[in-house]
Formats: sequence, C-alpha cells, structure tokens
Amino acid sequence: MKAAATSNLYQDIKANIEGACQRIAPLWPLKHFVAVNPYVGLRDQPFWQADQTLRKITGEGLTMPRPYYEEQIASGRITQEDLDEALKEMHSIWGVTRLKQAMKQRSASRNVPFPVFADAMFADDRRNWPGFVVERISQYCAAYFDEGQATWSMPWRDGPMYQGWLKFMHFDKSPRMIGLRGIGDAAAALPAAAETAIAWALKELSVPFDLTDDYLFAALLSIGGWAGWARYLRWQAELKGETDQSLRDLLAIRVCWDAILHKTCADIAVRKQWHRMLRTQQNRAIEKPSEHVDAILQTALEIGYQRSLIKSLIKASESSNAVTERPMAQAAFCIDVRSEIIRRALETVAPGIQTLGFAGFFGVLMEYVPFAANTPKGHLPVIFNPPYRVCEDLSHASADETQRHAAKRQLRLRVATAWKSFKTSAASTFTFVEATGLIYAPKLFGDSMGWTRTVPHPDEKGLNIETKQRLRPRLIASGNGKASTKSTGIPETERAGVGAFILKNMGLTQTFARLILLAGHGSTTVNNPQGTGLDCGACAGQTGEASARIAVSLLNDPATRRGLEEKGLKIPEDTYFIAGLHDTTTDEVMLFDTEDLPATHAKDLAQLRQWLADAGELTRMERATLLGTASQAPEVVTRDMRRRTRDWAEVRPEWALAGNAAFIAAPRQRTRGVDLGGRAFLHDYDWQKDVGFSTLELIMTAPMVVANWINMQYYGSMVDTLRFGSGNKVLHNVVGGSIGVLEGNGGDLRVGFALQSLHDGNHWVHEPIRLNVLIEAPQAEMESIISRHVLVRELVDNGWLYLFQIDDDGSVYRRVFDKQWQRMT
Repeated sequence: MKAAATSNLYQDIKANIEGACQRIAPLWPLKHFVAVNPYVGLRDQPFWQADQTLRKITGEGLTMPRPYYEEQIASGRITQEDLDEALKEMHSIWGVTRLKQAMKQRSASRNVPFPVFADAMFADDRRNWPGFVVERISQYCAAYFDEGQATWSMPWRDGPMYQGWLKFMHFDKSPRMIGLRGIGDAAAALPAAAETAIAWALKELSVPFDLTDDYLFAALLSIGGWAGWARYLRWQAELKGETDQSLRDLLAIRVCWDAILHKTCADIAVRKQWHRMLRTQQNRAIEKPSEHVDAILQTALEIGYQRSLIKSLIKASESSNAVTERPMAQAAFCIDVRSEIIRRALETVAPGIQTLGFAGFFGVLMEYVPFAANTPKGHLPVIFNPPYRVCEDLSHASADETQRHAAKRQLRLRVATAWKSFKTSAASTFTFVEATGLIYAPKLFGDSMGWTRTVPHPDEKGLNIETKQRLRPRLIASGNGKASTKSTGIPETERAGVGAFILKNMGLTQTFARLILLAGHGSTTVNNPQGTGLDCGACAGQTGEASARIAVSLLNDPATRRGLEEKGLKIPEDTYFIAGLHDTTTDEVMLFDTEDLPATHAKDLAQLRQWLADAGELTRMERATLLGTASQAPEVVTRDMRRRTRDWAEVRPEWALAGNAAFIAAPRQRTRGVDLGGRAFLHDYDWQKDVGFSTLELIMTAPMVVANWINMQYYGSMVDTLRFGSGNKVLHNVVGGSIGVLEGNGGDLRVGFALQSLHDGNHWVHEPIRLNVLIEAPQAEMESIISRHVLVRELVDNGWLYLFQIDDDGSVYRRVFDKQWQRMT
C-alpha cells in the first residue's frame, strides 16, 4: 500500500541507487589493509569535473586549503614558471598577477556540503543530529558485520541488513533518551523492502528528482566508512560471480533515518530550512577549472615536481651506467617506493650488482594457507583471482610429525582464545585484575620499555621458534596439518609456464648471476591496527616473504628449469635463487632457506650478506632525516629504528609510502645513479625484449593501477582528512574484529591513513600529487593498450594520472588531449 502511494517519479530508482553505490570505494579490512583509490567511483569523470562533483557533495574537492599553496609559493616549491605553465595547462586567460589577486579571495562555495535532513535540524538548534544518526547506524553496523570481536552476537546477522535494522529499531531506545519521540513507531511503519523504502524516503523528504543522485551519494558519504566496507563485501562477491546487497541496504537505512526525522519533526521552521537548503543546491554554481584558483595552484605544484623529475632522468640518460657483463649478483625488489632507496644504496656499495624492480608478488598468482590454518590469505593484487593455493608446511617431516605439530599449534590457539575470552568476560572484570595483576608486571614493564613485543605477530601465534624455523611453502600438494590436499600446490606441468611468466615480466631472460635474490618486503610494528597497510600492496596487504620463497622454490626446481629450457629460457647450472624479506622499518634484509645453497656458493652468500648490511646502513641514514635522527651515529640510528618495531607508543614507526609521486617502467640504466628520494615506484622493463607487448599490457593494467590506488589514497587522506583519512592514530579503536577502526569510541568507520602517516607534527611529509607514470615503450603500443582497457583509458584520458613516454634517446613526451604527445624540455 505504501509502495502504491509513492510518486511515480520515484518508482524506478534502481539506476539512481546503483549509481550512488558505484561511486563508493571499497574499504579492505585490517587483516589486509591494502590501499585503494577513494575516488575510484568517480574515475569516469575528468579529474577536475570530479573535483566539482565532490565540492558540490562534500564541500571539499581535490585540492588543499589555500594556505598550503601559499606556503609552497613562499618556500619556492612553486615557482613563477610553474604558475605560468599551470595557467596554460588549465586554459586560463589569467596571468600570474591576476591569479595572485584571485588568491586573496576565498571561494564562497567551499565547506558547503550537500545537506541531509539532520543538517537542517542542526542548523535550527545547533545540536549534533548528524552525528547522532551516524552513531546509531555505526553501532548497528558494528554489531551486524562483527567478525568475532563481540562477546554476544546480534540475532539478525543471518538475514538481510535492512530487515535486521527494522528489528533493531524496535529495541533501540537511544532516540527517546535524547528527546526524539515517535521514532520507533515511524520505523515500524517503513516498507519492508530496501528499494521501496528508499523511494518512500525520497518522497517523504521532497527531494527534487534532479537532485536524487546527489542526495543519495551525499547520504552514503555521510556514513562513508561503513559504506566502504559494504562496497568491499560487494567487490568480493563480484569476484566470485555473486552479489551482495549490503551497500544498497545501508543506503536505505541512511535515507530512512532522514525520512523518519522529517516525518516526526513538528517544527515547521526546520522543514522550511530543509527546503531552502535543497533550493540552494539547485541554484549552486561551481567555478570552472580555468577560474578555480586552487585547481591552478594544485596543477602548478604537480608541474614543479614533473620538471625536476624529468630533468634528472634526461641527465641520467646522457651517460650509460648499466651493468653489461655477468653481474656479481642480482637482486630483485618490489616496485614499492621504499625499495628505491635500498636499491640505490646497494648499487652504491656494490657497483657490480644488478638490481631489478618487479611487483612484490613476483608473478605467482596464489593464495597462501599458513601452517595448520583453515583460511587462505591472498598473496596477489586484489584485482586478481588466485588460480593456485599453496600451503605452508613443516620441512623434512613425516605426515605424523606434521600432524602433531599442527595439533599443538591449534591447541595453543584455542587456549589463547579461551584465555582472552575469560579475561574480557563480565565474571573476571574485577577479581581477575586483583588476583593476577602482579604477575603481568614484568611483561608490562618490558613492553613499555620496548624490550619485548606486546603480542606475537599473527603469523607466529601458537608456534615455537623451532617449528617456525622449519616452516616453508610447498610446491606440491600438502595437507598443511589441516587443510585439504585438494587443489593445493602448483602442478608440475604448469610450473615452467609460471616460471617463464616470472622471468619474462621481470626482464630477467639472460645474463643470470650466480646468486639471484628475490626480496619481498614487510614492516614490523606493534599496537598498530593498520599495520598491514605498511606491508606489500601487491601481496594484498601481506608481507612478501611467502611470495618470494615460493618463486625461489619454483625457479630452483629442476623440473621447472627443464621446462624453461624447452621454452628457450636456459638458467645456468651455477645460478641459484634465494629468497629474502626487506624489513622496511629497519632496512634489514633477512634471507631464507640458505641451507639449500651448495657449498660452492658460500662465498657468494657471505658477500651478499655484507652488501645488504652495508646498503641497509646507508638506507637507514638517508631515512633518518625524516625521522629526526640524522645527526646521530649509524649505530644509534640502527638501535632507534629497531626500537620502533617494538615500541607500542610509536605513532610513526616508518613513513611508508609518504611522498610517492612517480611510477617508472624502463631499463634500470634510465634511473641508476639518480636520487629519486624514495618517491618512485620502479619497474624494470625493456620493450625491445617484449614480444607482443604482453608485459607492457600487464604493467599498465596491474602495477600501474595498484600504484595509482596507493597514490590516490595518500592524496585523499591529505586533501580531505575527514572523509578519506582516518584521523588521529592515538585514538584508534578496532571494531568488528578486523573490519576497521573508529576514532575514539564512536562515529563512522574511518578510512585511509592517519594524520601521523602524513604529517610530522610541524609539517606535511607527503605531497598531494597525482601519479606521474613514465614508460619507455612505443607510443603506438601504449595507445593500443589504452584503447582496449576501459579502466586504463579512464585513468589516462580523465587525468587521474599523468602519462609520459621515454623515447629510445632519453627524450620524454607527455600524453596530452586527443591522444597527442608533447615533448618535455
């Protein structure tokens, strides 16, 4: 009956609902907190059109506050030349003098977000009604989506989210406690179907049809953190060919809250205020990009970096510094910007070594099952589905011994879980502390001093040191002490194909060294809910250890090598691969399975260890500048960085990928010897060896996209910290087990990076700059790939990144409008 009463104007709103839902970026859980472009849902719009959309919806666009740019001009970071170029870039008729005059004026449209009805109530009595609505929805979402943190589970979690909320509202007395009357009765009268409820709410609120899309988008962004989580659930379902309606249901809940408040509001003045707000939105004008002062200043900031980067690359191209003979060793690192520093340091201490850059999953598309575990972890970019499942197993052990060790670990984990449940139960709240408090004093003191780790690393829980040291991935089917042997390992018939994929895309098809290091990376921190965000994005927020060890095991496998030789890839008999893990907090590299190397390579291994140690020291001293310890002796800096791995009060264990600004896919000689400041993703690529340009296509559709996601998450966390950042790290509280964090004890789920990951307390460490992609490959081949892939085309054509081509002679060309390439000088 209610649906029949709904205006025909709102009857068919499926497209509007879907459009709003598609605008939301997914939020990955803390257990694999990978970076994601918060604007991924707007990539179909040109960058500065998306800026207009966001300013209309949130009041904040894609630029920093004006004082930030004024500081950059005052410091010389933005020059007069940069401003001139930016004005041309934005097709502005202004000169620099007119621009500086306009800088003194403030935009009238800034900080005027698209309203929800709770905003009209706030405008009337200055009570935080928007915050109250978000709080009630957030509390419901935390209980509904909980992954094991709650002691008591919500009874409606198995049903649709919207229907569960209708039942929840019957028991929620919070509105009545703050003076709202009739909320429960109004909620009980809501339509039973989410889509019908959205249509009813739009009619109740009298939202003009031409503002429907904006209102629905604004409603979702008002609870954007939980919307991101619901979008993640949909993303995961879509990868499996399934559907998930949690995001649609969340939208229904949010707009129904507005409609309920409107329906029960007896104050005519508030209703009139609401309609005035809507009319204001209909008549609102947004500056054109060519007249948008902050857009011009942002462009000038980016042009300044581009000029400096290209100048360095052109200068490096004038001298050839490639390793032409058989290298003393080869070391492949992840393309992560933190690897740029240690690669440069390693080449400094060992000029005869060749370093390479490749995505940290090393081309092994798999999910990994830790020892004695049931649930696999993805170790590949989140945009892919894993074709293989590899298990961690006990080396040199019989099936019975493996089962015994697995049973011990499972028992320890169950005991630890039971003990934690007891400590947090109501029965032990007071008596437990009084009876056992002193027993924890040594542990508390050690943790506070940074001598001990507060809790074991999740991958090491339930394991003793001896067992941990014997664990390694198995290429063959493995019971893992727990998981089924079905469909595990990499079949022997497919290993040569996987190996060829790794070597060809790494650019390592000839001139093999005696010892080749594949170094993944990971971070070591404690008391850091978002710690996986410091690990490898290409490994889905895990460390790169498993990926490196599997790739090494594969490439050292005799059967694989025979298959590779049949494919024309002959690895010398004296070449051995070795796996390592670069700890990005301490810049120490741990090597694995060294006992598998023959005695003939003992000196090579010892030399490699020494080079890595020396390179680590150089890297630490370079990074010490941003950590405030550059004046200290190297051993003091090393001790301080190790302390950061154990200090539960350390809010900046490392700067991670702050400052990232470029992605370069080219032979190493283009960048070798160039100080890129730890700001560039470096991917080795030689187009002349890329038959059919399949590697180029892979680079532009996978690593480039992942780098863009990382770059834009840092960008969004800085330009709009309220919606796309996670606030103050000190106030973070984990919610839902591993879903995410709240800032404090309530409010919306926070997304993005904390302020401490971007700002040192006095100055911004990161610069909000769109990714500058430089690829040494023919323009025609890049254009062909752009034309075939919608995602790549949207990123390039709509200006979500800058694309440059490096020519064979070292010249650099930028792709501009209409598929034209402009030479940079």
